[in-house]
Amino acid sequence: MFQKNMELELLIEDIGVNGEGIGKAGGAAFFVKDAVIGDRVLVKIMKMKKRYGYARLIKVLSPSLYRTKPLCDYYRQCGGCQLQVLAYAQQLQYKERKVRNNLERIGGFRFAEIEQDKQRILFHPVIGMEEPFFYRNKAQFPVGTDKEGKIITGFYAARSHTIISNRSCCLGADINEKILDIVISFMEQHHISAYDEASGTGLVRHVVIRYGFVTKEIMVCLVINGSSMPGADKLAAELQKLPGMTSVLLNVNEEQTNVILGSRVIKLWGQEYISDFIGNVKYRISPLSFYQVNPVQTKKLYETALAYAGLTGREIVWDLYCGIGTISLFLARQSKRVYGVEIVAPAIEDARNNARINGIENVEFFVGKAEEVLPQWYEREKIFADVIVVDPPRKGCDMKCLETIVKMQPERVVYVSCDSATLARDLKYLCERGYELREVQPVDMFPQTTHTECVVGIQRKHI
Repeated sequence: MFQKNMELELLIEDIGVNGEGIGKAGGAAFFVKDAVIGDRVLVKIMKMKKRYGYARLIKVLSPSLYRTKPLCDYYRQCGGCQLQVLAYAQQLQYKERKVRNNLERIGGFRFAEIEQDKQRILFHPVIGMEEPFFYRNKAQFPVGTDKEGKIITGFYAARSHTIISNRSCCLGADINEKILDIVISFMEQHHISAYDEASGTGLVRHVVIRYGFVTKEIMVCLVINGSSMPGADKLAAELQKLPGMTSVLLNVNEEQTNVILGSRVIKLWGQEYISDFIGNVKYRISPLSFYQVNPVQTKKLYETALAYAGLTGREIVWDLYCGIGTISLFLARQSKRVYGVEIVAPAIEDARNNARINGIENVEFFVGKAEEVLPQWYEREKIFADVIVVDPPRKGCDMKCLETIVKMQPERVVYVSCDSATLARDLKYLCERGYELREVQPVDMFPQTTHTECVVGIQRKHI
C-alpha cells in the first residue's frame, strides 16, 4: 500500500524514543524527524517496512500548540538537539513518560498498582531547568573542511560525520565562539591542516573546551593527529588574552577511530586542569576526566542521591564508576568511610587530588573495573557496605557487579542512570533478589535533547 517516495498527510500523535514524531495511516506507524505531537504534516516516505516506515518532513500544514520556534538556525541539520521545536514543558513530560514506560515495560514495575500492593514507590515529577539553554560546561567541536577547502568547525549532522559549520551553539557557553574564531584564524594564518576522516590525514581533529560555571576558568584542548603543532606557542599566546583562560593543551590521537581523545596530553600554557564547584565541593577537572556537563542540574542530581543514601555518619559506602570522585566527596561528609572505584586511572588521580584540596580524608579510591574490584575487596578483604552507589555508563552495570551487590547485602542502593532502559533491566535483577524500589527521580540534565538522567533509591527487604 505504502511505497518509498510516496507523499502523505499525517497527524502526529506521539514521540518516539529518539524524539521523532509518530503518525499513523492505514495501520502503519511513521517516524518523522522534526515533527511534534499535534502537528498535521505533509511527509515523504524514505523507507518502508511491513508495519512501519520512516518519512521526511516536507511541510507543517497545521502546527501544534506545542511547537515552538527553535533558537538555533541550524536545528534541522545538526544532530545535537532533537527536541528544540517542542515546548520545554512538553519536553519534560516526554522524558518523565519515557522513564516511567521503561521501568514498567522492561522492569515490570506497575506504578498504577502501588496502593493495592501495599508497596509505596514514589515516582517524582522530572526536575527541569529555569533556563534550558547555554547549560553545557563542555563542548567538543570536530574540525574539517567544506567543499571549497575552507576550514570549518561545528557539529555532526544526525546519523553522520558530516560537519555542520556553526561556531555558536545555544547549549554551550558564550565564550566558545570566541575561542573557535581564534583557533580557526590561527590555522588559516599558519596553514595548519584540518583532519580528514576518510584519508586519516590532516592535523587538527577536534577543539575541546571546558568551562567552570562557578570559577569562570577555561580549558582549551586541541586534539591533533600528530605529536606536535607548528606555532602552538603563538596560539597559546592568543588564547591567553581571553578572560578566565587557565589551561591550553594538546591531546595526541593518531588512531583512525571515532574516539575523540587520545591518552597523551601536552601542556602548552597554564595548568593541566581547571577547577569548579558543585555545591561547596571543589573539583579539579583534567581533559580526560568525566565530569557532568550540566553543573546546575548536577547539584540537584547529587543532592537527590545523597538524600536517597540516607546517611547518618556511621555508614560504609562504595561508590562504583566514581569518575573524579564527584559523588564520593558529596557522600563522604555524611558517612564513616567511602570507597570509590573507577577504571580510568587519570580520573582516580583527579579524585585523590579532589579529596585532598577539600580536606576530605575518609575516602579511598581504586583504579579498576567495578565488577572486578568490588568482588575482590568483598571476598578477600571482607569489606562490607551499608550503602552502594552506582553511576554506570549507558550500558548499565556489569552482571558480576550486580551479583556482588546482592551478596554484600547493603541496606540501600542508589542508582544514578543516564539510560532508563538499562536502569530498568538492572533494577529488575536487584528487586528479584531481595531489594525493593522506593523512589524514582528523573532529572533533565540535557534540555533540548532526548536524553535524561534518573536517580532511584532501592531498599533491602526485611522479611
